[in-house]
Amino acid sequence: MAFIQPIVFAIVTIAAFAFVFKKGKEIYRNINLGQKEDLTDQPDKRLKNMLLIALGQKKMFRITLPAIMHLFIYLAFLVTQIELLEIFIDGFTGQHRLLFHLFSETLDSGFLTGIYNFTISFIEVLSILALIATFVFLARRNLLKVPRFVKSEMNGWPKLDANIILIAEIWLVACIFMMNGADVAREIQINGSSPYGFLISGNIVGPALSGLNIDLLKVMERFGWWGHILGVLGFIVYLPYSKHLHIMLAFPNTYFSRLKPRGEIFNMPAITKEIKAMMDPNADPYAAPAEGAEAVAPPKFGAKDVQDLSWKNLLDAYSCTECGRCTAACPANQTGKLLSPRKIMMDTRDRLTEVGKNIDLHGPDFIDNKQLLGDFISVEELRACTTCQACVQECPINIDPLDIIVQLRRALIMEDSNSPEEWNLMFSNIENNAAPWQFSQQDREKWVSDLK
Repeated sequence: MAFIQPIVFAIVTIAAFAFVFKKGKEIYRNINLGQKEDLTDQPDKRLKNMLLIALGQKKMFRITLPAIMHLFIYLAFLVTQIELLEIFIDGFTGQHRLLFHLFSETLDSGFLTGIYNFTISFIEVLSILALIATFVFLARRNLLKVPRFVKSEMNGWPKLDANIILIAEIWLVACIFMMNGADVAREIQINGSSPYGFLISGNIVGPALSGLNIDLLKVMERFGWWGHILGVLGFIVYLPYSKHLHIMLAFPNTYFSRLKPRGEIFNMPAITKEIKAMMDPNADPYAAPAEGAEAVAPPKFGAKDVQDLSWKNLLDAYSCTECGRCTAACPANQTGKLLSPRKIMMDTRDRLTEVGKNIDLHGPDFIDNKQLLGDFISVEELRACTTCQACVQECPINIDPLDIIVQLRRALIMEDSNSPEEWNLMFSNIENNAAPWQFSQQDREKWVSDLK
């Protein structure tokens, strides 16, 4: 029967990774539906951003307590991969703690088994800290109801998604201690002591379980082992449907962050070209195209749907952690207006996912008569934005909701002529007077002169 485990393990593991690879290709395809944007300059600065912000969690520490709790889970997630490596080796070979036994049979066995025991002990300590953090996060979301977690956009699936992941974390930690503790208890029953020097399982969990029936301990150890690996594989399969996709996408998202100064708004080349032509005294705006020149479609101003946005905007949407720090910092949201930068990102991701499904079901030319602007994000939300950059400043992984808002507003104003009368008056003043006020340049100069 020993050969059954490797076969079952291989089938389940390969199936899980094949599914995730397929979903990953779909997400990559969806992101590339966006417009081209070159974000490959200054690679040294981009690498530094990624290491400090994605790996180093630099921006998380604007709020200390959640940052420390998140750090516990984050470190546990990283370091547990070492124990996971051993589980995969045992799974494919059908062995039990193969690495430990290999280390114990070498000439340097004391040193190597010491490293092994220290590593597992470190993982157990981090697992306890992660468990504490998990209960804190569950309480913040469901008992304390921290305001940014109970906004309207978090109703339904977003709230359930967050709780599923936290409950899964409890399951994974419980399985680790069941596996390690039952293993230690069996060794105590068989040999009188355990060769495993695990800090928590070896001194607390194992001795507490050592009085149980040895066959029950074997079942508990296998249940913990399979429960942990199936939990991990289930998490991997679940990841593409969850906000926790940011675990993977935070790294490319921070690497490809826009390095322009915060507050600098992207100028549209088509507009720049027209303005330059208007200011060129030698340009003929009525000149016919050169003979044989290809007809050029009129440029689009702004964005109405996800395909009009940059691929980086779409990567931002998939990377969103739904933490709500952007919304909590938004002055429009604080004053009761409809705008929530987090909802902008969630709506963009939902629309992009819908477009991707339409492509899979009906082909790339399918038109569903829906768009991001209007069907997902309302005019009222867009007009509430003060363009203050607070949302961009607060995001832990450099997501830029403002860029999407600006592009959607451009489409509203420049494509649909949909802007309030007050804005139209300002636009007219800027066009005629080079200032938002209804005073000519001569009037302003006279006013300054009078002040002197």
